[in-house]
Amino acid sequence: MEQIKLFEGELKLMELLWENEGATAKQLSALAAEKIGWNKNTTYTVIRKLVAKGAIKRDDPDFVCRSLVGREAVAHQEAKTVLHSFFGGSIPALFSSFMSEGALSQAEIDDLRRLIDEHEQAD
Repeated sequence: MEQIKLFEGELKLMELLWENEGATAKQLSALAAEKIGWNKNTTYTVIRKLVAKGAIKRDDPDFVCRSLVGREAVAHQEAKTVLHSFFGGSIPALFSSFMSEGALSQAEIDDLRRLIDEHEQAD
């Protein structure tokens, strides 16, 4: 899949769409007004940008919107961007930044150990 860079506002609208797949542009506009505080014009502008980027498609009648990229794929791409932008691509440096502040609970540490063990077994 081609990588699509989504900006903060676009991600907010994608979250609404992922939670309400198949919503019309009008329904998304109402949700964006309620949850984000956007006006109709802002929402429609972001929808047009997402259509142009290939992140969503909008079909007639009623401008029904459907995502063309999944939440997991976007999350993975965003995580890679952060990893490379702030940590030079170093996963240990990323985790070290969390562990140095005590930001990880013991349960999270245990989950990470389990994920690493599963990854090692898969290789």
